[in-house]
Amino acid sequence: MLITFAAVSPAASALRALVVFSDGWEAGLPDLLVAGAKATRFAGKAGQVFEGFVEIEGVVSRVALVGAGKPGEGAADFEKAGAALAAKYRTAGEARLVLDLSGAALAAADVASVLLGLRLRAWKQDGYRTTLKAEEKASLAEVVVVGAGEGAQAAWAEVSAVAEGVEFTRELVTEPANVLYPESFVERARQRFAGTGVSIRVLEVEEMTALGMGALLGVAQGSVRPARILVLEWKGGAQGEAPLALVGKGVTFDTGGISIKPAGGMEDMKWDMGGAGAVTGAMLALARRGAKANVVGLCGLVENMPDGNAQRPGDVVTSMSGQTIEVINTDAEGRLVLCDVLTFAQREYSPKAIVDLATLTGAIIGALAEEYAGLFANDDDLAGKLTAAGIATGDKLWRFPMGPSYDKMIDSAIADMKNVGGRFGGSITAAQFLGRYVEKGTPWAHLDIAGTVWADKPGATWDKGATGYGVRLLDRLVRDGFEG
Repeated sequence: MLITFAAVSPAASALRALVVFSDGWEAGLPDLLVAGAKATRFAGKAGQVFEGFVEIEGVVSRVALVGAGKPGEGAADFEKAGAALAAKYRTAGEARLVLDLSGAALAAADVASVLLGLRLRAWKQDGYRTTLKAEEKASLAEVVVVGAGEGAQAAWAEVSAVAEGVEFTRELVTEPANVLYPESFVERARQRFAGTGVSIRVLEVEEMTALGMGALLGVAQGSVRPARILVLEWKGGAQGEAPLALVGKGVTFDTGGISIKPAGGMEDMKWDMGGAGAVTGAMLALARRGAKANVVGLCGLVENMPDGNAQRPGDVVTSMSGQTIEVINTDAEGRLVLCDVLTFAQREYSPKAIVDLATLTGAIIGALAEEYAGLFANDDDLAGKLTAAGIATGDKLWRFPMGPSYDKMIDSAIADMKNVGGRFGGSITAAQFLGRYVEKGTPWAHLDIAGTVWADKPGATWDKGATGYGVRLLDRLVRDGFEG
């Protein structure tokens, strides 16, 4: 969607939207418009929309009022206002929307929040739908902002970089597994990062074998799609300063392997690469806005299939760290991918901190539903920064306990550990497994995002489908906690 700023309003006949607050929303509006809005119980609440018609310069114009709630309530209400406009007018037959802010007196950051909500809610993957009726196709192509005030355009330029990152993540997560697999994931990243200043490195099977990544390669061995590790480096901070490492689970399709999943709902497992998608989108956002920090994103990309060559329950694999793992359940594959990428990240980059993101366990959905992602950490400061970033962006986190008492649940009789613990505390034991691969003294956090990367119904700033969860969270973490 094209978003532009103009000093004066386009033609009076254009669809016009006005942002109003719940306190005194009627001020300065035509009496007929106010009367119509009151008749529908419009009160300026965040995300409320009323549409009417008024005469401007002798021309009857379509006008929308959109509520932003009470002044001072925060960015979320402004995002809801913008998102409500996108939801109503994306397919309403109008090609252009004039967002008239001349009477709203919004701060530059608030204008950017309205536009962020509008752009994110307007995103939808319709590329594979060839029989849409005319009224179902997206019509809204341009938003023209007038009366925005000083600094608004610059504020939007920075926030739009984050929007681009979210959209890229949604694109990756939405794609079917016959289109997006380890090799094509890498190629799509190469195309999108061209000219951004991000350097790309790709580890192929031969190099991973030489490095001893038996855990990751064990997951991949049942698929005809060869594994890859995608490494994205952004050097926006001080030369030579240790980077923040972002690690993503990228299982582009997860059948469960030999421990095969039930058929019902298995099609959803195309988004089991949501962690890698979030890391990739976040790296794009950081590059586009020129983040003043050194950050490296690492994505372990595999496909988990039940081929005759697939690993079996009971197999023992050796990870890059040298630790051995008894594979009890081949559907607990994400931690096998991540453990080798975590080891590689530490040996290659000696990061100042690590955050991994993974659609790791169904247990986290049982605990938190789709409202929060699970947070596990060995460092209270890093956990606090992530929690604060989640509150600020709406990518919410809830911290879970970790500790040595959980270790015995993943101890193995024949190897250093098992890849599953048992019936209870599945998300905790999965995090505990990953924690064994983090070197002492390295701040680390694990985010289990299984319930948040995909939505079965529309949310405040997303349609049904991929949410883009994690991009805004990571961008805010870097902005508030790692930029000089």
